[in-house]
Amino acid sequence: MAALFHLSLHLEAQQMDIQGHRGARGIMPENTIPAFLYALDQGVTTLELDVVITADRKVLVSHESWVSAEICTTNDGKPLEEGKGLNIYKMTYEQVRSYDCGSRAHPRFPQQEKVKVQKPLLSDVIRSAERHIKSYTRYEVDYNIEIKSQPSGDKVYHPGPEEFSDLVYQLIDQYLPWERVVIQSFDFRVLKYWNKKYPDVRLAALVENMKSIDTNLANLGFKPDIYSPYYKMLSQKKVADLKTRGIRVIPWTVNDTAQMKKFVDWKVDGIITDYPNLARELELTVPKKEDDN
Repeated sequence: MAALFHLSLHLEAQQMDIQGHRGARGIMPENTIPAFLYALDQGVTTLELDVVITADRKVLVSHESWVSAEICTTNDGKPLEEGKGLNIYKMTYEQVRSYDCGSRAHPRFPQQEKVKVQKPLLSDVIRSAERHIKSYTRYEVDYNIEIKSQPSGDKVYHPGPEEFSDLVYQLIDQYLPWERVVIQSFDFRVLKYWNKKYPDVRLAALVENMKSIDTNLANLGFKPDIYSPYYKMLSQKKVADLKTRGIRVIPWTVNDTAQMKKFVDWKVDGIITDYPNLARELELTVPKKEDDN
């Protein structure tokens, strides 16, 4: 049986961290186990995902902190009302499981396969991915985990940043070595808390505002490991600026090959994409390791 290889062994040659956004949202239902396994098969070096908290304090993989009518139905296929009424923070995990979040056609991703599937626990995602790694892909990947919070949502759609962060830390600590984990957030309160309480964990600052790099870093109050802006806000000059500061640059969400090629030329450190299959076609992803025996 072939030995497992950690992604860092590949990055030196590859120079690009290819992150499957919500697994592979362009091809499979977002933030679901089938999406993460598909992304692994495309050779990603990082699984990117979002987490929220249920009423019974389970760490659930979901972009929204509510059951979204855009991507979910009841388990028997009935449509849901629009809005945020199905608040996951007020629902138990078993209640969340009563919704199918994979069979509904996604209006913005026509290639996405329809799969009847429920929102998974983070623990189940990690277990499934690690089994797949050991049995099929033969190299380890990182996990880029976004904590979805904002001040207006505290104690309404999620715990405050301290409790939220501690729940996530305690869960991850049971399953993964921290050198394979990045915590990311748009909520700088979250990043500040991790930087103070868990200083050895790598942190990524997600950015979608029009403020300068200097202003965002001043507001953060420390130098993050990664600066992750919306890709349209990035320029070659900004990439060079960040790299001179010793900060890795990983934009989101890069979904066409021309843009991927441009970012390779700009020497970004990675990309987050809904279509890891396109990165594979450009030979940006890590090839599968053949069994030695």
